[in-house]
Amino acid sequence: MASPDQDLVPVLDKDGVRLTVDDVIATVTLTNPAKRNAQSPALWRALTEAGRLLPGSVRVVVLRAEGKSFSAGLDRQAFTPEGFDGEPSFIDLARGGDAELDATIAEYQEAFTWWRRSDIVSVAAVQGHAIGAGFQLALACDLRVVADDVQFAMRETSLGLVPDLTGTHPLVGLVGYARALEICVTGRFVAAEEAVSTGLANVAVPAGQLDDTVRDLTAAVLAAPRDAVIETKALLRGAQDRTYEEQRRAERQSQARRLRDLAGVGD
Repeated sequence: MASPDQDLVPVLDKDGVRLTVDDVIATVTLTNPAKRNAQSPALWRALTEAGRLLPGSVRVVVLRAEGKSFSAGLDRQAFTPEGFDGEPSFIDLARGGDAELDATIAEYQEAFTWWRRSDIVSVAAVQGHAIGAGFQLALACDLRVVADDVQFAMRETSLGLVPDLTGTHPLVGLVGYARALEICVTGRFVAAEEAVSTGLANVAVPAGQLDDTVRDLTAAVLAAPRDAVIETKALLRGAQDRTYEEQRRAERQSQARRLRDLAGVGD
């Protein structure tokens, strides 16, 4: 895929991740198509840094990838005894203490958490393979626009592991427990038509239309007032954890804030 942000000076460009900012839109691009954007701890740290470097003015963050695949998942080098240069191997981590192992996984997860912040709307543009960590990175975003050649798969369980990069919560929320379990334990591919019909993806388009479709969706999101979008996202994000009555109360409180703001009253 051609890069829509190629004329912008990157805010960050390292370890397979590039961040550019164009006014209220930030674009995070995975930039290692030769390795199908395989992921590593260095890439995860770069993604975490990208989140920290976002200017407060940014309203929409687009996540995209160069090449034919969004991300083929964790670089298989992670499973070798030597692992990555300068990084503890997975074998080393397994031999360490519980607290150290937990802290390391928590650090990896940070790359996948900031996309859910209430002050931004995150949109993943996904083409080709999105496997394992790649699937989970797409799930980290609020919205997913997919190319008609997309192939989602959660392969961790097939490798004797579990999905641990924050993907299980949104997956169950999107497709339900039974289908999420079946997708994870079989490791099968989920193509574009099923992704859309189950709610995993918002829309599927021909690969050549992916960037234009994301651009149109971004413009539609930006058409609404920022504070109303922030309140609505927070309201919907928290709905799963509230009872019906608690959600009614949250709606009233949120609307009261909006009405006072629009009336210029304030707290």
